[in-house]
Amino acid sequence: VQLQASGGGLVQAGGSLRLSCAASGITFSMYYMEWFRQAPGKEREFVVAISGDGDITRYADSVKGRFTISRDNAKTTVYLQMNSLKPEDTAVYYCAAAYTFQIQTGAIPYWGQGTLVTVSS
Repeated sequence: VQLQASGGGLVQAGGSLRLSCAASGITFSMYYMEWFRQAPGKEREFVVAISGDGDITRYADSVKGRFTISRDNAKTTVYLQMNSLKPEDTAVYYCAAAYTFQIQTGAIPYWGQGTLVTVSS
């Protein structure tokens, strides 16, 4: 199983970034796809999730109204559109795959390698 995240970078506060995560080695449409993030010195935390068919999404309160998750099952890729970015969004963002919706990191079977997002003030 490979989850390849990309799209991170440096952006000013108020700006936007779009992350992508390309999956292989799994039956993509059967998995919830999720994003977590880990800021320096902090534990990894749940950000957002989307069901296999894309009908159900879940967002952490801290990103509601600013981040949007989507997926393209034909391309086995999940996207995270991040708008109105804040310095506190600075973190390494990890994509993850799970059979069901999970917010506990210990319950996630598959992780990507992470992509760094830095938001300057």
